[in-house]
Amino acid sequence: MEAECDCIIESMRPTNGMAGRSPAAGPSCVPVAGKTYSLFGGDLSTEPYYGRVRRLADELLRIVPGEESLLALIRKVDGRKRLLARVARRADGSVLSSILRLLGDSLSQYTTNVRTHLNGLSMRSVTDRRLRTTEEQYHLHMLEIELVNRVHRDRFLRSDFRIALLPHCLRDFRSQCRSVPGDLDSVCAGCSETCFLHRVSAILREAGIHPYIWRNAELSTLIRSLEGRGAFGVLGIACIPELAWGMRACMKRKIPVVGIPLDANRCMRWMGRFEETSVNLDRLSELVIAESSWRS
Repeated sequence: MEAECDCIIESMRPTNGMAGRSPAAGPSCVPVAGKTYSLFGGDLSTEPYYGRVRRLADELLRIVPGEESLLALIRKVDGRKRLLARVARRADGSVLSSILRLLGDSLSQYTTNVRTHLNGLSMRSVTDRRLRTTEEQYHLHMLEIELVNRVHRDRFLRSDFRIALLPHCLRDFRSQCRSVPGDLDSVCAGCSETCFLHRVSAILREAGIHPYIWRNAELSTLIRSLEGRGAFGVLGIACIPELAWGMRACMKRKIPVVGIPLDANRCMRWMGRFEETSVNLDRLSELVIAESSWRS
């Protein structure tokens, strides 16, 4: 799949058209495959993925009522890889078994490369918990991101000061990135209309959110830098394991956090080199623009 996508990426890159509800929105990207996952899952768009996750969350909330309760269950079992693998294989009627089976049946098409990746990891990677994320954990993370967005979106939108942390791998690799230093980290200079960093930054600025390309700053350092600016919120864009972990770090500090996963994980950490990736711009717009603005 990856070779096929790379062949057509030039002919189907995003255009300057105003598709969607934001001037910067529009077609996200051609299908791309990541090291472990792709939100395209064989489709030409990531829209089916987002619709599927939303329906799954609604269904699972009938089993475990309340987003906070379901999040607590996910986080309680997330680190227990052997338990998750064992429970996922059996149908014992337990709540966890029902959750894992529903997630696996619906989301496995997006995580087809996980097992191959895990089998090929070197011993040097044994301490990197993100690299060693199992398929069951990926599915729980996908659900977790959806639930956290539901819980925190309103508080995030009402925050006095809102920032977004963007991954460097969203840049246009066909040209030199001309980002410039900002007060917290690098910021996009808008040098390329087709660069996802530019397009994402435009959507965020339109929504009153300050976007930063996360290169140098630690999350704890960023949080200390924001103290004194009033109530603040954080939006993250990252690969699924990194986004889930970052959301948890913010929630531990009582910071309203929302996020959008990258369409596929294709950076140096995963691929051994940087490959272009993408993010769903329409879903980003939906997340950060208040309903009154959408209707106007």
